[in-house]
Amino acid sequence: MNPLKEAQIILGVTGSIACYKAVDLASKLAQAGAQVDTILTAGAVRFVTPLTFQSVTGRRAYTDADLWGNEAHVLHVGLAHTADLLAIVPATANTLAKLAHGQADNLLTITALAATCPRLIAPAMDGGMYTHPATAANVTTLLDRGAVIVGPEEGHLASGLTGTGRLADPGMLLGQIRLLLGRQDGLLQGRRIIVTAGGTREALDPVRYLTNRSSGKQGYALAQAALDAGADVTLITATQGLTPPAGAHVIPVDSAEEMANAVLAAVEEADALLMAAAVADFRPAKTSAQKIKKHDGTPIIELARTPDILQLVAAQREETGRPAVVVGFAAETQDLIAHAREKLTRKRLDLIVANDVSQQDAGFAVDTNRVTFLGPDGEPERLPLMSKDAVAARVVGRVAEMLG
Repeated sequence: MNPLKEAQIILGVTGSIACYKAVDLASKLAQAGAQVDTILTAGAVRFVTPLTFQSVTGRRAYTDADLWGNEAHVLHVGLAHTADLLAIVPATANTLAKLAHGQADNLLTITALAATCPRLIAPAMDGGMYTHPATAANVTTLLDRGAVIVGPEEGHLASGLTGTGRLADPGMLLGQIRLLLGRQDGLLQGRRIIVTAGGTREALDPVRYLTNRSSGKQGYALAQAALDAGADVTLITATQGLTPPAGAHVIPVDSAEEMANAVLAAVEEADALLMAAAVADFRPAKTSAQKIKKHDGTPIIELARTPDILQLVAAQREETGRPAVVVGFAAETQDLIAHAREKLTRKRLDLIVANDVSQQDAGFAVDTNRVTFLGPDGEPERLPLMSKDAVAARVVGRVAEMLG
């Protein structure tokens, strides 16, 4: 389901010191399975050689010399018409102006003019060039024509100045490219998917809380898989430290109550809920306003039940019919199938994904999982050990089937 795999991408590189970041992006794209053909402008070749890109992509890198060679009459058309996406990283102010005005005086701009695929443009320039009215007008023109502009960011610039002009981070650009490709022909185009992730934290005092060992990795993988399938994704997360996938609408929460409120509001317009979060079953009945001191003696902590989010969703679903599909997760340490089946029935789920978290290779904080699918009908479907990304793709594929 990874939209980068086998994707035909043209990477245009123009004359900016940020060219070295384009090499990193090219490498990341190739590692993700994309077929990357690079076009360097004359200015770009002053900073980095075609051989550098050929080394990290395993494919040819073109320059203006190729435009006037034996392939000149078909090269730009062939590149443009076979591309799934054109990314220009970095894009100088000069190239932005050429693109906006349809000027085609080098291999990159003539290919861009011939291309009909989605375009991602990542500007990079110094000083006040990006905020200059001429550049701003060119950016507006390109946006009006459907181009996706990513960045630039604010920070330290090559001149020593600080301002808006830094090229966006290659990791962010990779995510945006993946998002654009997923929205072209994904199984969940036009669908709204809610994903929850991470372990909730229930405050004991201002500095302590009760929580669990959930890393949130499986939930984040689900959000990415849903985005890859073209869905509009809301990620409700109690996770700290993970980078959300590009394109997800992120709602950070801490406690089970906060997550319950966020989920109930979000599912009113959702097609599916993937409840991967490890929500605390209990919270301290009373939260101390001040830090509990050990010299006051060992505290006795009374616990109270937290909201059962899936049961609340089931009750709301009876009234509204939303969401159409609800998927639960069961992290168990014994009697996996029996406990998962009981949860499936009690919470009126369409599918439950069960895993034994006592296993070292399929529990918390690792990158692999071994899960079993259970539905209201049929026998359990046991999946082999696989990456959490692969598990997420299988779950999202099943959700797409259920949504029709």
